[in-house]
Amino acid sequence: MIGNLKTWLGGGAFTAALAVAAVALWPQLGPTSAPANSCTLNAGSLGGFVDIPGGGFVMGVDPVFPEEGPPRKVLVSPFRLQAHEVTNSQFAAFVEATGYVTEAERNGGSARFSQSDTPEIFLSWWSLDAGATWRTPEGAGSDLAGRDLHPVVHVSLNDARAYAAWAGRRIPTEVEWEYAASRGLFDPMDPESGVRAPDGSARANIWTGLFPVLNSRRDGFAGTAPVGCYEPGLTGAYDMIGNVWEWTDSPFAPAVPRFTIKGGSYLCGEDYCQRYRVAARESLERDFSTAHIGFRIVQDKEEAHDSR
Repeated sequence: MIGNLKTWLGGGAFTAALAVAAVALWPQLGPTSAPANSCTLNAGSLGGFVDIPGGGFVMGVDPVFPEEGPPRKVLVSPFRLQAHEVTNSQFAAFVEATGYVTEAERNGGSARFSQSDTPEIFLSWWSLDAGATWRTPEGAGSDLAGRDLHPVVHVSLNDARAYAAWAGRRIPTEVEWEYAASRGLFDPMDPESGVRAPDGSARANIWTGLFPVLNSRRDGFAGTAPVGCYEPGLTGAYDMIGNVWEWTDSPFAPAVPRFTIKGGSYLCGEDYCQRYRVAARESLERDFSTAHIGFRIVQDKEEAHDSR
């Protein structure tokens, strides 16, 4: 099910008039997939987990969009969080071991973003590409060469659940995800401290420039980045903000047949979306996938719940 195209990116301040004014810049743009730098986690760190202690926090702080908030106090049991998003290499190992076929491969493709000659037309940004799968992230003819440590994309929540079950883990709830991301913020009083340091240097992979016509690559990447390219948050977890949205196992709202995604992606910019904040949330049908949604997994901890 395709669902609402606006769900994939989320609303924001971008306007058609702004796109028309900027379209003259389009011929100056280069390809959107080649990173400006190269970085990886240490091979021995791949698949590692960080401990998230139990405790309480205020969820939905500083809401911006109607679906966020209101702020409320929540208690969370301790758990272990994979320190990075699940990578192509990890997902490939799962597929090789099980023969699993993703929903995009079975059901006619996945949603893919493309810079458009008509950016003032919202529907021109996205298309359902029959050739887009986790193996071919940019459609037919593309492959995973050089992308082993990039986050796997074009995976549905059902696909993510299947991987997690194979790994003996599970997908985090929205509460767990936001709690871990909140604990990782460098400045709890600044909801954007996960995006950039006080000196302006990048702490996350987001869209820099004028969305959707000009990506300056100021953060080093135009598409996905290998996991662990930016400094970890205070919990030791990488890329909780930006790079790719991450599935949670929590319904978005009562009687709404969609599940919550968190963290924003390389398509979230300051002038559009702004959902790289820890309180931000969006939704998607559990059987659908896109080029900017991945996931990470968690493990329960067998220890007493500390509510302080």
